[in-house]
Amino acid sequence: GHATSFFGPTLERYSSFQVNSSDDIRQIQSLENGVLFLTKTNLKYLSRGGLIIFDYLMDESEDMHSLLLTDNNTLLVAGLQNHVLEMDLNTVQETQKYTVEVPGITIMRQSNRFFFCGHTSGKVSLRDLRTFAVEHEFDAHSGSLSDFDVHGNLLVTCGFSSRMNGLACDRFLKVYDLRMMRATTPLQVHIDPFFLRFIPTYTSRLAIISQTGQCQFCEPTGLANPADIFHVNTVGPLIMTFDVSASKQALAFGDSEGCVHLWADSPEVTFNAYSRETDFALPCMVDTLPHLDWNQDLVPLSLIPVPLTNDALLSDWPAANSAPAPRRAPPVDPEILRTMKKVGFIGYAPNPRTKLRNQIPYRLKEMDNEFDNFSQVPESPIGREEEPHLYRVAKKYRKVVTIKYSKLGLEDFDFKHYNKTLFAGLEPHIPNAYCNCMIQVLYFLEPVRCLVQNHLCQKEFCLGCELGLLFHMLDLSRGDPCQGSNFLRAFRTIPEASALGLILADSDEATGKVNLGRLIQSWNRFILTQLHQETQEQEGPQAYRGAGSSSFGSSGDSVIGQLFSCEMENCSMCRCGKETVRVSSTLLFTLSYPDSTEKPAKDYEFAQILKRSICLEQNTQAWCENCEKYQPTVQTRNIRCLPDVLVINCEVNSSKEADFWKTQAEYSFQKAMMKRGGFDITKAKEISLGEWKDLGNPDMGHSYPSVEELKNIWIPHAIKMRLTKSKELDVSNWSETDELSPTDDPESVYVYDLMATVVHILDSRTGGSLVGHIKVGETYHQRKEGVTHQQWYLFNDFLIEPVDKCEAVQFDMSWKVPAILYYARRNLNAKYNLVSECPV
Repeated sequence: GHATSFFGPTLERYSSFQVNSSDDIRQIQSLENGVLFLTKTNLKYLSRGGLIIFDYLMDESEDMHSLLLTDNNTLLVAGLQNHVLEMDLNTVQETQKYTVEVPGITIMRQSNRFFFCGHTSGKVSLRDLRTFAVEHEFDAHSGSLSDFDVHGNLLVTCGFSSRMNGLACDRFLKVYDLRMMRATTPLQVHIDPFFLRFIPTYTSRLAIISQTGQCQFCEPTGLANPADIFHVNTVGPLIMTFDVSASKQALAFGDSEGCVHLWADSPEVTFNAYSRETDFALPCMVDTLPHLDWNQDLVPLSLIPVPLTNDALLSDWPAANSAPAPRRAPPVDPEILRTMKKVGFIGYAPNPRTKLRNQIPYRLKEMDNEFDNFSQVPESPIGREEEPHLYRVAKKYRKVVTIKYSKLGLEDFDFKHYNKTLFAGLEPHIPNAYCNCMIQVLYFLEPVRCLVQNHLCQKEFCLGCELGLLFHMLDLSRGDPCQGSNFLRAFRTIPEASALGLILADSDEATGKVNLGRLIQSWNRFILTQLHQETQEQEGPQAYRGAGSSSFGSSGDSVIGQLFSCEMENCSMCRCGKETVRVSSTLLFTLSYPDSTEKPAKDYEFAQILKRSICLEQNTQAWCENCEKYQPTVQTRNIRCLPDVLVINCEVNSSKEADFWKTQAEYSFQKAMMKRGGFDITKAKEISLGEWKDLGNPDMGHSYPSVEELKNIWIPHAIKMRLTKSKELDVSNWSETDELSPTDDPESVYVYDLMATVVHILDSRTGGSLVGHIKVGETYHQRKEGVTHQQWYLFNDFLIEPVDKCEAVQFDMSWKVPAILYYARRNLNAKYNLVSECPV
């Protein structure tokens, strides 16, 4: 007598309540405002949440088994007795009682011509829609009737036959033509039929179910094919019930252990053709105030309201200790003074129409000049600025101020105002310092740091040597910024860097004419290639000899190659049939996005786009040796091995890609909200301060504590990649807390954790900038602060600030555009004996 409802294709529990304390539920009928439940002597109408709308008790001698909704307000109820009750749902009263000649009606169906009543004796009677009189009767089965269904002009039954003083399941389905009112050729099936339903989507297919969990699909006028038999993985030994959704897109099976099995033709299944919005219960709101981090300068104290009190406040100063400071009146327009006429002491003049009504400059120039003597302290990105409500870029992400040297040099500049950590920033005033954030990313990648610090060669301009020196300076610094002058000077001498357009003039950086997002992605590809070339000729240092390898840096290879390189198989197929396979390697991957012309936009997981980008397939014109001319060629790319560090260029260079990221983030937000609390937040809904509180229980596995922290997130914090034995790649989103199962081979299954994100800040006032979010590991905290923990930090030149992990993956495409992602293999540092012996 207990009922439980589930929501959506994932079968999330919606409600659960007790219908009857003693009797079982015989049939369920869903209505617009609730659900009807039929028990042995009771008809209950309850809301979907379990509230009773009405409860109708019948005579104790009744034994009801089936009900049929004939229209919106009329219901037929039948059972093992010799009558059928007609009830009005509006008045909840019995309106008619029809006498039946053969008792025991357990199944009822309806068409536009007849009522169909299935009896326990194996007969099916066809009754008039108005008088309920018997028009026709089919003696379908000699034993008993199990199930039947009606569609169009066909009636199909299944049941039992009497054999040797017992009942045996009849493997022949009886098929009747309702136009001629006679039986046609019976349909022989390969299972013991117990339930059957028509699924009239494209054809009038039948779904035939046995109690052991076998399911067969066939046409009622054709032959049953054994290949169309499917099996339900039942928990209990028997299938007890079966039904088809109103949209014919889903099949539901219920077994004897109380489990529901859902089959559907697509992941996004629709149960009803015209569904209404589902009402969800409000989550349990705990009346607590949001947590404030006292070390964060950006959090306003007004988030916590002041309690009402009758006592005097500390801010209520006596009038003697304060002086009113009214806003100064602006000067009168000279045109008004010129045309003014005086009558007594009153002057009047026509409106010169130079300003709109009530328009006045908020800040007067005279007032600004009064504070010029106090502007020696440089303006801070976390300080107060004019009209902050007009600035959409968060203060800590804005371009930091230029350092103005005085007579005392750097000692006159307070860097602690921008960096309260012991990690070192980089000064931004040097030409081509746009790459500061990427230098920090490489520095906090422990194998790369040890590689370049152990590197020493005889070249005059070697980026590896200069980068090792810069990393050594970052190691020694205790919060003070460092200069990358030597590295950037060597960088400007590389011919390839100039050819790729990576060398900027001072005017280009100042005016903001350069697309920094595209530039830093090209710089990322260049620096990895350059370091790989500069280090592959030398023997790998002792620090990089792993436990199972003899020489990590053999001739022709490098640690950069070991970390980032992937061996790729490029296959070109001409339409003449000639196939060309070429093996190459790559140090990073560029995201390839699907065509966004389809409306509405499709929901993609980040893992799907990543797999599409790695295993790329494209059509292009290429030279064919067989045809001896350029031909349309299908080029496919497959990966042969997985890297230790996965580097991804996001390639968000136009509004098309930005709209794609924005749409996918909205889909992810909707799914996260549905997973947490069952809420569907529409696009137009704004999140108020009160909704900052946690929706749902955070102890149930939710990784984000507030609604705001779920916005603008699409990329996962971890990715699982697997190479099958046939060298096919599987990519899936993963969780930071999940571990591999014991059956997974660690040599072919890699879990990557997000290590860094580089973003392009769009700011029309300053020309934009590049910042990085970096997950600093335990070894760096141990060296700098003497503690062992991991923490995400924002690196904006010499501004360094700890941030939450969700902020590292939040991308508001109006001002914060993703450029580069770094995923590092889990427990990467354990693979190497990382000992840095700086040769400088």
